[in-house]
Amino acid sequence: MMAALWYPDESLKRESQLIRFQKKVSDKTGTTFSSYQDFYQWSVEENILFWSLFWDFASLVNAQKGEKIFQKDISFEKSRFFPEGRLNYAENLLQGADDQEAIIFRGEDLVKKRLTYRELRSQVHHLQSAFKEMGVRSGDRVVAFIPNIPEAIVAMLAATSLGAVWSSCSPDFGLEGLLDRFGQIQPKILLTADGYFYKGQSHNSLEKIAQALPSLPSVEKVIVIPYISPSPQLSHMRDSLLYNDFLKSPPIHPLTFESLPFDHPLFILFSSGTTGKPKCIIHGHGGTLIQHLKEHRLHCDLKPGSRLFYYTTTGWMMWNWLVSGLASQSTVMLYDGSPFHNGPDILWNFAEQEGCTHFGTSAKYIDALHKAGFSTQSRYPLLPLRMILSTGSPLIPKSFDYIYKEIAPHACLSSISGGTDILSCFALGNITEPVFRGELQTRGLGMAVEVFDDEGCCVHQTKGELVCTMPFPSMPVGFWDDLSGEKYHSAYFERFQGVWHHGDFVELTKNNGLIIYGRSDSVLNPGGVRIGTAEIYRQVDPLEEIQESLVIGQQWAEDIRVILFVKLMPGYDLDEILISKIRQRIEEKATPRHVPAKIIKVKAIPRTISGKIVELAVSDVVHGRPVKNTEALANPEALEFFKDIPELQE
Repeated sequence: MMAALWYPDESLKRESQLIRFQKKVSDKTGTTFSSYQDFYQWSVEENILFWSLFWDFASLVNAQKGEKIFQKDISFEKSRFFPEGRLNYAENLLQGADDQEAIIFRGEDLVKKRLTYRELRSQVHHLQSAFKEMGVRSGDRVVAFIPNIPEAIVAMLAATSLGAVWSSCSPDFGLEGLLDRFGQIQPKILLTADGYFYKGQSHNSLEKIAQALPSLPSVEKVIVIPYISPSPQLSHMRDSLLYNDFLKSPPIHPLTFESLPFDHPLFILFSSGTTGKPKCIIHGHGGTLIQHLKEHRLHCDLKPGSRLFYYTTTGWMMWNWLVSGLASQSTVMLYDGSPFHNGPDILWNFAEQEGCTHFGTSAKYIDALHKAGFSTQSRYPLLPLRMILSTGSPLIPKSFDYIYKEIAPHACLSSISGGTDILSCFALGNITEPVFRGELQTRGLGMAVEVFDDEGCCVHQTKGELVCTMPFPSMPVGFWDDLSGEKYHSAYFERFQGVWHHGDFVELTKNNGLIIYGRSDSVLNPGGVRIGTAEIYRQVDPLEEIQESLVIGQQWAEDIRVILFVKLMPGYDLDEILISKIRQRIEEKATPRHVPAKIIKVKAIPRTISGKIVELAVSDVVHGRPVKNTEALANPEALEFFKDIPELQE
């Protein structure tokens, strides 16, 4: 077994909430656990009891568990946890002590805001009262086109406290991207900031909203939050009001929280939409809350006094995950803008100044820091930092080395993975176990995660499909406008009967961690051998000459050949020496099957707005197929570089 990069401090391990909960389970059941793996296995084999006992441990506020913990159905997706349960997500996020800080915000332009829990409750009260006056009722949709600012959290809590359904997307979406999402769900209230900042420039959002409103006839009120201007002009927008006006006078109505069924719709999240209109995925109050509490408290050891940061936009599921940190009475740290504004220091300066304990970001950001030669060692001790979290794409092994050498040798590095589909994680960190290079530490408690081969048999230390073999609380309530459930079923349950098929190509390691090799739908198959694109990225992206890369399989001569596109760092050229270096490294570190048939330089790599590279869209362009939804891309113009490339015709 390889040596670990990090080991937990034994005293902190003993004091962790995971060990505390494990002891409570032992006392309750008489079962003893000699390792985390033992406890994980028990949590799967006795998953109904696990979730029941965790409900008690989590001390949910004004929540009724009900007598029945699990309602089994003949179909996986219709089975439900806590069918008699009632609670309110927003109420459980507003329980922090009056003077404790709930939100710390920093903008790219160094605007700073702070809200205590008392101030947060007050602002939620004001806006909830205004929503009541506007006739917002349980089940209505309240949407936001908004940067990652405190007002987004206030508005979400005010809406969901009433049982309204919240959905948001970041303001860098184009007009069609906005309408593809909000146009499907008929919102009653639309909130927007007047604009946002990025890379030192302000961008106006109100023109886009004014263009969108004729296609959103269900919108009765538009609430505008001043951000880039103290006095935004509203004359060109129908039914518009200023957010700040709601905070000036006392609320008309008392602050109340609707007691809602466990599966009452809470959030609508959207799939990336790169293959057509995005799917509208509905998540419920109870499943979201209890799953996030499990992940935060047991896997991250989040507690009162913790300070949780995640670099995210309001259009990525990690925003919802971050905000749920309030349910552990922690402080959530928000940043809006470019993570490289005026250099790579800005997020780490924020973390150091505010005593961040849990720092979350993307694998892409960590790789960019590494390529920039950034180190915190001389400037930012980051002594309170206990955990660095990474998601969005697989974290390559060299990024593990980099974090422990240059950023935080004392922190638990947790690469996590799940998705919008479950608004949570299948694979998580574990503050009580070692970190091994290149591996996601563990499968999530209560989540029956396995790896299947093509025949649907469990495999270990062999690449295969990530599946979940038992229902779990944070399964979607359903898809919007999918009354028959056909779209929901086809998305996750058609590949393997009665099993959640997630679409990740993975391996369960001898350490009982996971390695993710990419999405199943982008797995290459040259000569009939399955290759995960992440296996190639792991070898190419660490090279100093490569800024980023993208891999596809091209149909050629009745087979598939591997094509590697590279964007180079400034000052380098794709000459024969570099091509040979790339090929040799891939062959030595992976296999000859992984070596690209062609390596081609491009000016840019297309990505979704949440930062994921879009292999399928590039494959469509290369094969002359139309790309169905370029509005889902942050830089759709980059697709032009992949059209009619001469090297791909020979």
